[in-house]
Amino acid sequence: MTKKTTSTPVETDSPYHQAKPAIPGVLLVNLGTPDAPTPSALRRYLAEFLSDGRVIEIPKIIWWFILHGIILRVRPKKSAAKYKSVWTKEGSPLLAISQRQAAAVQKSLGETALVKLGMRYGNPSIPKALQEFKQAGVRKIIVLPLYPQYAAATTASTFDAVTRELQQWRFVPELHFINNYCDHPLFIEALSKCVQEDFEKYGKPDKLLLSYHGMPKRNLHLGDPYFCFCQKTTRLLAEKLNLAAEDYVTTFQSRFGYAEWLQPYTDKTLEELPHQAVKNVAIISPAFSADCLETLEELAMENKDIFLQAGGTHYRYIPALNDRDDHIAALTTILKKYID
Repeated sequence: MTKKTTSTPVETDSPYHQAKPAIPGVLLVNLGTPDAPTPSALRRYLAEFLSDGRVIEIPKIIWWFILHGIILRVRPKKSAAKYKSVWTKEGSPLLAISQRQAAAVQKSLGETALVKLGMRYGNPSIPKALQEFKQAGVRKIIVLPLYPQYAAATTASTFDAVTRELQQWRFVPELHFINNYCDHPLFIEALSKCVQEDFEKYGKPDKLLLSYHGMPKRNLHLGDPYFCFCQKTTRLLAEKLNLAAEDYVTTFQSRFGYAEWLQPYTDKTLEELPHQAVKNVAIISPAFSADCLETLEELAMENKDIFLQAGGTHYRYIPALNDRDDHIAALTTILKKYID
């Protein structure tokens, strides 16, 4: 008599054997933020951020001694004080806004995609978001770094982090990486509406400053197209707003170190404008998809003081697009091309 046997299902941690249809995953990525406005939290955050070879292009051995011997001993306390000045009940402004953006994009896309938020540095991390996609059985991932203008230090660094995690996976999903949207019509439209609303409420200023995050000038000479993408955004926005050449200026902020960076510098420009009879300015940063330390503290506070002390009379910061409906519509439209 033959003994009857029963088969036992093979145990696996792979979700891909499930019968239900897989939906694509959308990963929204922003730069990152410390967990708290404290020196210890800033030390952890800055150590991760400033150890990225895409951010600091100095020989690693030399930079290690500078970073650990000087910067991480001095800068965390100073940076913590700045973060504390913009910290809210929700915590980090950048994180809170980014979470609202992710929730709004998820609502707009509905059940056609699973949306996750990842920060290049700090929490929630990119590997954590990708692991959540893996557990959900996602077989296609669309990565949208929330940097409208491509730069190696931001966009390419995001690509590094995503692919570093995926290199450890046995099954690598289909990957779509969106590397910029600086000239997308709906992005330009959202920016123009943001500026128009400000002009309607407060009046047209003597000059509009479009302040982009800076980078070493050397990067441009090495082939980084960031400067060109910034200029393109400025040109398209000025055309949309029907601004004359004398009505606006493109500048670059947030210098670090002693090397020459992209010019003109935002702070130096604001020092000079009152001496050119420009006393009323508005400033916006099309490089930031969400308000953060560089906009809320540097642009809205530090640079305001610089302009007023130089003789200016009226200064206002125009907020980033954040989770405005037209911004979410632009991001959703950009993503749908890869989801459908």
